[in-house]
Amino acid sequence: MATIWVYAEVDNGKLDPAALELLTKARQLGDVEAVALGPGATEAAKELGEYGADIVYASDDEVYADYIAQPHVHALADLIGQNAPDMILFAMNYDSRDIAGRLSARLGSTLMSNVMEIESVDKAKTAIFGGATIVDVDLEGEPRLVIVRPKSFAPEPSGGEATVVPVEVEIPEEAKKAKRVERHEEEASGPKLEDATIVVSGGRGLQEPGNFELLDQLAKALGGAVGATRAVVDAGWVPYAYQIGQTGKTVKPNVYIAVGISGATQHIVGMKGAKRIIAINKDEEAPIFSISDLGVVGDALKILPQLIEEVNTRKGS
Repeated sequence: MATIWVYAEVDNGKLDPAALELLTKARQLGDVEAVALGPGATEAAKELGEYGADIVYASDDEVYADYIAQPHVHALADLIGQNAPDMILFAMNYDSRDIAGRLSARLGSTLMSNVMEIESVDKAKTAIFGGATIVDVDLEGEPRLVIVRPKSFAPEPSGGEATVVPVEVEIPEEAKKAKRVERHEEEASGPKLEDATIVVSGGRGLQEPGNFELLDQLAKALGGAVGATRAVVDAGWVPYAYQIGQTGKTVKPNVYIAVGISGATQHIVGMKGAKRIIAINKDEEAPIFSISDLGVVGDALKILPQLIEEVNTRKGS
């Protein structure tokens, strides 16, 4: 049976939840093992075992927190040489993508990115043309390196327990070139965008950055999070952390409210998995209406204040 590894990112002592999605899928493909590097890795092994990892290669060494990507790649290359896994799955976040790309170059292994389904160690599916077309991909190389789109698989525990194998790889000085000198975490009063059950997202139709305050008010009233299109992020209206779409985050909330968003395919690929889509746009021909469960044609700047007032009134009643 094939051996599937999941690279479980541990950042600032916390396990990236995307690893649990990958483990759930990996259980269908073969024997499952995980690699966790950095402070908190050994502690994370318990949860990784609950989601299917039989073995967790773990190191709590500060070197993986202090330096970017290179120590992780050195350790992974060493572990791969010793254990020869058939496939390694990576989440599609910044550090994991960096590590996967460097590992591909180091090993000479093929790297497949933006994968949305894995049928076996040899076959996967991905979306092209902004998600409009799904294509089959043959995976080759040893090991096969795969970066998976977020929210592609629902995490489900299996009730297992992992054996922890300490990673005792000495990291050379040449792998300590890019050092992390400072961390900054933005304060958030509501749920994380990726985890929110309600997302209120805005586009160019909001006309100016200050009008995003209306989205903040609506999201707060609904207990949701605020997102945005790439156009407004590129214009500097909101931070990149808000971006939803092909080059941003993928969300699958219960309700997605698209305000002033035309519905470009690059944005739709990041939110079309929402259970219910509500669109507010003054252009009745906007493509977003073709995928919406409820469409409101009108001026968002007039509609939003009334909607916020109505929600707050009902919450108070």
